[in-house]
Amino acid sequence: MLWRVALLVLAALSLAAGEPRRFDGHRVYRVEPTNKHHVQFLNELTSKYYNDILFWKDASVANRTADVMVSPELQNSFLEALEKKGMKSSVYVEDVQKLIDNERPAKKSRASFGWDDYHTLDEINEWLDSLADSYSGVVTTVVGGSTYEGREIRGIKISYGTGNPAVVIEGGIHAREWISPASVTWFINEILTSTDASVRSIVESFDFYIFPNTNPDGYVYTWTDNRMWRKTRKPYNLCVGADPNRNWDFHWAEEGASSISCSEAFAGSEAFSEVETKTLSEFLTGLGSDLQVYLSFHSYSQLLMYPYGVSSVVADNAAELQQIVEKAAQVLATRYGTQYTVGSIVDAIYPAAGTSIDWSMGALGLRYSFVWELRDTGLYGFILPADQIIPTSEETFDSVLSVLEDVLAASRSKKQLH
Repeated sequence: MLWRVALLVLAALSLAAGEPRRFDGHRVYRVEPTNKHHVQFLNELTSKYYNDILFWKDASVANRTADVMVSPELQNSFLEALEKKGMKSSVYVEDVQKLIDNERPAKKSRASFGWDDYHTLDEINEWLDSLADSYSGVVTTVVGGSTYEGREIRGIKISYGTGNPAVVIEGGIHAREWISPASVTWFINEILTSTDASVRSIVESFDFYIFPNTNPDGYVYTWTDNRMWRKTRKPYNLCVGADPNRNWDFHWAEEGASSISCSEAFAGSEAFSEVETKTLSEFLTGLGSDLQVYLSFHSYSQLLMYPYGVSSVVADNAAELQQIVEKAAQVLATRYGTQYTVGSIVDAIYPAAGTSIDWSMGALGLRYSFVWELRDTGLYGFILPADQIIPTSEETFDSVLSVLEDVLAASRSKKQLH
């Protein structure tokens, strides 16, 4: 117990001094739970030792690997516990702090906004404002909601004409997944600047509402205090924050979510308990029938999925959605050979109730809602080096265009039938 008290004191002193938490010697283990008891045990560990044992990839179902970050102080005990339970594991990341130290380029230039480095929330928002000036008549700034700490969920609308169906692009709902807002901002630039005729024919057929950071409080916290932070920043009992992608009001908390406030998958005290999800949902509802497509971007695992994340519900157009993601994954792989797994959320990864894309389809009635888990498959995890921002964005945008092309084709076919 003494070493835990010492650690807490050191952490408090570090935060008081304004220094981000360090993860020296923290390892990420890939663990293989083979039954429901293994899954339950791993979840109990992360809830009990939430300062020292943290999921990178959840343990939700048997026979699907989980990635678990463990502090140096608990590694021996963790491995002994796994051995007693008969669970196999391997070291996937030797030292998390080394990944963090090497995540960004040594020479950090801020002369202009670009994609050779990650950007703070203020830098992203300033860039969004500049686009409204540079592309007046095409780009307008929008506010999609607000946060517990009083920030705005900032975004832009891109429109090349009237009467177009609307696409919402959601980034950064999980704070530590930096590649998401980075890629989303790259998409914005490509939509505005591409001279490729095939790209232009697709993007100018839609109105885009694009929000690089839908969890601004959490994102700021990953820069100032804890690079591994995932949740919102609203206080709860012993711990802070809820998982904003388990908090939406569609089959809320039924499965794949936690009622324990210290859990990374804590669903909140009730559906839409988080001001971020509540206000963003109100903005989305206000788009009415114009909203046709919802695209959400996460990391990591290289997955492209569609609703639902609850076992009890199957999309009525699941066959169509499966065809769309299969084609999109093939297109994505063309540029760099990156392989994605596709399917419904339940089939491709694990049950996860209360997600934004489930709500967009189940509550708003959208027929086209998709979520990407971007690079990689665990070598870097959430700490993807900045030199992978551009290739990740390029291949992902190829798949986005494929999805939107199929949506347009389906819309035209429907009009012809009527």
